[in-house]
Amino acid sequence: MESHRGHSLQAVLCSGSQHLVFIYTHVLLNHNGREGSLACLSMVVLRIRNSNKRKCMFICLCIAVFIVYRHLDLSRVGQRMSRKVGLSANSSQLTLEGKPFRILGGSIHYFRVPRAYWRDRLMKMKACGINTLTTYVPWNLHQPQRGVFNFHTQLDLVAYIHLAAELGLWVILRPGPYIASELDLGGLPSWLLQDGSMRVRTTHPGFTEAVNTYFDKLIPNVVPLQYKRGGPIIAVQVESEYGSFAKDDSYMHFIKEALQSRGISELLLTSDNHNTLKSGGVDGALRTLKLQKVNQRDVQDLNAIQPNRPTMVMDYRTGWYDVWGDLHHVLPAEDMVSTVREILRRGMSVNLYMFHGGSSFGFMSGGLAGPSYKAFVPSYDYDAPLSEAGEYTQKYHLLRDLLSQFNKGDIFPDMPVLQHREAYETAITYQHLSLWDALSFTEGPFKSVKPVNMENLPANNRNGQSYGYTLYETTITSGGLLKSGGNVKDRALVFVNRSYIGLFKQQTMEMAVPDGKGQRILSLLVENCGRVHRGRDLDMQRKGGLSDVTQDVVIPAVIDRSISMCVVTGLVGDIFLNDIPLRDFTTYSLEMKPSFIDSLYQAPWKALPETPTFPSFFMGQLFAYGYPSDTFVKLPGWEKGVVFINGINLGCYWSIGPQQTLYLPGPFLNSGINQIILFEEQEGDYKVNFEDMSDLGMAADIM
Repeated sequence: MESHRGHSLQAVLCSGSQHLVFIYTHVLLNHNGREGSLACLSMVVLRIRNSNKRKCMFICLCIAVFIVYRHLDLSRVGQRMSRKVGLSANSSQLTLEGKPFRILGGSIHYFRVPRAYWRDRLMKMKACGINTLTTYVPWNLHQPQRGVFNFHTQLDLVAYIHLAAELGLWVILRPGPYIASELDLGGLPSWLLQDGSMRVRTTHPGFTEAVNTYFDKLIPNVVPLQYKRGGPIIAVQVESEYGSFAKDDSYMHFIKEALQSRGISELLLTSDNHNTLKSGGVDGALRTLKLQKVNQRDVQDLNAIQPNRPTMVMDYRTGWYDVWGDLHHVLPAEDMVSTVREILRRGMSVNLYMFHGGSSFGFMSGGLAGPSYKAFVPSYDYDAPLSEAGEYTQKYHLLRDLLSQFNKGDIFPDMPVLQHREAYETAITYQHLSLWDALSFTEGPFKSVKPVNMENLPANNRNGQSYGYTLYETTITSGGLLKSGGNVKDRALVFVNRSYIGLFKQQTMEMAVPDGKGQRILSLLVENCGRVHRGRDLDMQRKGGLSDVTQDVVIPAVIDRSISMCVVTGLVGDIFLNDIPLRDFTTYSLEMKPSFIDSLYQAPWKALPETPTFPSFFMGQLFAYGYPSDTFVKLPGWEKGVVFINGINLGCYWSIGPQQTLYLPGPFLNSGINQIILFEEQEGDYKVNFEDMSDLGMAADIM
């Protein structure tokens, strides 16, 4: 075939005013997967007298020839990728196409990396010596409402997998449906909790029906991308560390069947901690380990459960997550590299979780259940080899050296050049919008007798509210002792006649309400700081109010500002004043989706007063000249709130730390003017700083 190619573009013959261009192209046919023979030879003879037309025609013909050549190249690639034997675990060593194979994997989640940076991050992974990409698939992002699916733009999973293949990376897909990953409700959609009898991660009919509907959309997208079909997917994980949950012996069989019946035919994996390996596996799937340090007993336990099978660490944790009010967790680079070296020395496969963590933009982050609830910060830096902003760390360089020694003779690609970072000029917020003046732009209000939890509000086409804040309002006629009864999830700012009187949180469940005359507005602004991402109580992660979700009726209401009680995040039961449950609520959904932020530009903003009220929205502008660069938002004079840039939710900030900056990727910015909106709960100094380095807070080694 190559000998024929040399004659494809034969000659450009010039003779006075007579010019002939001969182009020979060959087409290779393929029938039933067998290489065809040379089918045809076509010749185009053009006789052009005008010199300019000759040049133009010659360029066009060259382009045509290139397209034909490209077609031939792709045909040859297709032939090379005609595979029959995928990744196999039928012996003590993994094999691919019958040859020994070791997974050197790394996790990068497409939903935590701006799409414009997907290629950059994966090229850096390839340059480090990694041969396999692993990624979770977040159900809650792909199906935000019943019957509504999103596999486009930032969530274009197929494009992400194609990119991995283009760069020469294999893929292990982890489609869930539950994925943990420090996400709100472990990646499960919150509308599942509208079912008062819901039992997630079991064969409860309401859950299995929802999973089947989701998999009917998801799995057909990835089936053609499997190894034996010419794609890069060499393995698929069944659920995620089910051994730590294990409430239903039939559940893992259901998920396995749900995958295979829809066309998944590659190697199946499960992944668990060493002490839950037995209860987390399923017949026909290779069991793998999660760990942060190699322990001989853990490896022996795995080999005892599945003798004469390959040993793999599916999640070697390169760092750890951070929660608000704690320190920034780090794992010394030397410790990470020594553990990876030990894993390789033992002949095991490994996947680094995370190779690059990225950011949990918006309200994506979940919470930690015990021993006491804490919310995750938006940074998912994870102290990984690539930083949150994609910068090389000491871990990256040491790991690259190690893998270079391990893969003797292999030449790694050059390390891509780092993105430029910019410390932009400070932005001054110059306009102010009180929360109360923004209520007409929210979804609602809704009226109910008892407080209704977020998930059961008739918002989002009756799919409930998933994230953000919920404002509950009612009237009171006296002062006294206000009790939350532990029903505020997770924090609630409390107001009387829109004057702040205190904060409900898990440790603070009582406060005094001052006496007053006549009817007054009691307001609770409740914030969903993030549903827990793991644990055996996922079914109980409702935010907001209402003890019995089957007995209350919620109807849309006309705004009546003479009645007001404001709760942040949600109520999951009654609020009591002098031991009497409060009734007759008006509720506003403040999910703060892009459509809501866009609508605020039509709101009655006012010039910033000397003493603005809180909670409020604040507006400013960032000027980025030329091609926008990465930067980091820093808010030293603000207390707690959310940052929006050009309508994009960067995540929450909180003065308690540890995280002190929010990553602002260059692709989120426009050249020129960029609109900044902050929602601040309690205090602000009206300036927004931009740094060229991140500040994730005071560090502490992982114990």
